[in-house]
Parts: sequence; structure tokens; C-alpha cells
Amino acid sequence: MLAVKLILASGSPRRAEILAAAGIPFETHPTTVNESRLPNESPDAMVERLALAKARAAASALRMAQQAVVLGADTVVVVDDEVLGKPGTPQRACEMLLRLRGREHLVISGVALLRVTPGTPEAIGDSGAGHEITRVWFAPMTDEEVDEYVATGEPLDKAGGYAIQGRAGRFIPRIEGCYFNVVGLPLARVNQMLGDLGLVK
Repeated sequence: MLAVKLILASGSPRRAEILAAAGIPFETHPTTVNESRLPNESPDAMVERLALAKARAAASALRMAQQAVVLGADTVVVVDDEVLGKPGTPQRACEMLLRLRGREHLVISGVALLRVTPGTPEAIGDSGAGHEITRVWFAPMTDEEVDEYVATGEPLDKAGGYAIQGRAGRFIPRIEGCYFNVVGLPLARVNQMLGDLGLVK
């Protein structure tokens, strides 16, 4: 059980579903930050930076009456050191899936926990950040299968252009690492970080 209120700095329904299914009480406060990759920035450093930026953005917008902890997260798909975010358009989704089919790629999620104390938004305490990496193998997909999947609309708001928990799951024969990380939130890592910060009773 959490010792303080948890604020999820994300509007992602997948992340909310993961926390809810795990029995972790939380409130949501979506944020918007510039998610561009910095020059020479590694993917793991990028997702940690963005997770912390999202947590800070939410914390700065909140005026808490009690102590709370804000959870920020960011997930990307990485292939050939190229970071694939959300495609946004069917054409871009097709391009991503054609890159991923029949091969291995990485899913990297950054998570950050930021303590917020009562009072002004500037009253922000210590934080912790980390990342989780999962290897994912895609089966060979035909061009027709790619087109049919993209036509469902599922890929458009998913990192890498697919949802392992959705229709794309039938094309993923194997993963190595945390399944929830691929969905968007590495649950065990978050729970460990909460414990390390003394936030779990």
C-alpha cells in the first residue's frame, strides 16, 4: 500500500490500466513536453529525461494539500539506434512496421518519481529515475497484413506503431524482459522504485 498519494503524469489509458490492475491507487494529471531527441542523446538517457520532465511539469502545475509523488513515464521503440515514437499517420505507421517485421527491436521506457510537498509548486523534493529495456521479436508480416493492421487505427498512437496487448500480439512470438514495459509502464520497476524511496507501507 502506498504511503502517499500517487499522481500519474500521463493521459495514456494503457499506463492507467496497468496501475489499476495492480491495485495501485492513483490520480491522473496529463502533461505535454517537447519529446524531441537531443543531439547525441542515447535512447535510455532520452526516456529518463522525458519521464522526469513530465513529472516536473505535472508537479509544477499542482498545488498539493498533502505530500504526493508524481510518476512520469516515456516509452520508445528503438531499431538500428533509431528512435520510433508514435507514428501519427497511417503512412508513417506502415513505414515503422515494415522496419520492424521479421526482426528484433528494443522497447525502452523511462520512469521517474518526484516527491511533491504541500504549498507552492516550487516546493519539490527529491526524485528517482530509471529505465527498463525489453527485447521484442516480430514475426515476418506480409504487406497485406501490415496494411490490414494499420487500417484498424490501432497503431497510430502507439510507440513503434503497434500494441502488443492488441491486434499486433499475434505477430509477436517472443519477448525478453518485462511485458508491461512494452505496453508502456514497467510495473515491477515502478514498484521497486516506490519501495526504494520508502513510499510503500
